[in-house]
Amino acid sequence: MTAVKPAAAYLLLEDGTLFKGIPFGYRGSSTGEVVFNTGMTGYQEVLTDPSYAGQIVTMTYPLIGNYGINAADAESTKPQVRGYIVREACARPSNYRSEKTLDHYLAQHGIPGLAGIDTRSLTRRIREHGTLRGVIHNGPSRAGLADSAPWEGEALANLRVGGRTSLEAIFAHMDEASYIQWIEYLTAIRHLPVAGPHLVNSVTTPQAYVIPGDGCRVAVLDFGIKENILRMLKALDCHLMVFPANTTAEAIRAANPDGLFLSNGPGDPKDVAPAIKTIADFLRPASPAHSLPIFGICLGHQLLALAAGADTYKLKFGHRGANHPVKDLRTGRVFITSQNHGYAIDEKTLPAGLTVSHRNGNDDTVEGLRHERLPIYSVQYHPEAAPGPHDSAYLFDEFIDNMKERLAKASA
Repeated sequence: MTAVKPAAAYLLLEDGTLFKGIPFGYRGSSTGEVVFNTGMTGYQEVLTDPSYAGQIVTMTYPLIGNYGINAADAESTKPQVRGYIVREACARPSNYRSEKTLDHYLAQHGIPGLAGIDTRSLTRRIREHGTLRGVIHNGPSRAGLADSAPWEGEALANLRVGGRTSLEAIFAHMDEASYIQWIEYLTAIRHLPVAGPHLVNSVTTPQAYVIPGDGCRVAVLDFGIKENILRMLKALDCHLMVFPANTTAEAIRAANPDGLFLSNGPGDPKDVAPAIKTIADFLRPASPAHSLPIFGICLGHQLLALAAGADTYKLKFGHRGANHPVKDLRTGRVFITSQNHGYAIDEKTLPAGLTVSHRNGNDDTVEGLRHERLPIYSVQYHPEAAPGPHDSAYLFDEFIDNMKERLAKASA
């Protein structure tokens, strides 16, 4: 009996480079910005990280899918990538936690995959020429491939909030049964109390969801937040109030938070103008005593800089992986960090009062900011990991300490 060869799949880059490989996942076409990730594990967390919205991700580690897919390791409700490229996609995973194969998972969510290409060659091309847009085409031939590759730019502001268009939209169109199902997802995947989050609706407070806790009250601006950030804040007993990206400063203050958290998310930070305005309002308190502790991660770090008057720029090929060295300039200690971003802060534009606290060991870019007088700081990398090392989890503890100090001063 003659073996049936799988249909061909193609990747066409905007510079005309064509790769031919083997299709897996969804049999169809998809366009996006082609980037690479250097992580050896954590492919499911990469797939479901909302910061990858609009992108086709290439894994430099050659063997992907070996331990399958499970519900507990997801960083959002669904995979966020536009396409997925690997050297070898494992068809028979071996792990007691595995629930489905990578192929099944991507097919289930309409995401085309490409395997069997020289991922080293693709990665070198991106490193040499910079990030390129591309199209994955899974079909019997490459005919019509170029026609399915519109190269116009795309703002990702509307892909924020964990891959949801916005919290307003998800709640406005959600019937009671769907809402109950969503709550069940949150309580199961985020390992939250059975009581779960509940909606907050009032004249002064926009729709948000609340994850109850007995500790500090944290207003979370959600630009595409990873689940593990919420898990870590919840583990510190925070009372979390998660707001849409376009929430005003007045609405956040009306919720009476003890601190403000700025999440990660996809795309160019300059596309998130409403958030920049909101953050800027908190950077100008009536007095230091009225200052709200602020902690930003990744996109939140960039937005904090923009709100303070600094500028950002696009990196040639970004930082994506779980092995990036970052130096804490206060202590001289070097941490191995998890990263996923394509933009950085222009250090020359930083205003007075905002100093660099961390620096990238590979290219010297800004990896952390700290306000000289106020309890405000941010980092470009992901201290919550998922995937990656947890070396920098102390940053969450510092955020809690800042909020408790503020509460102590207020009650004195």
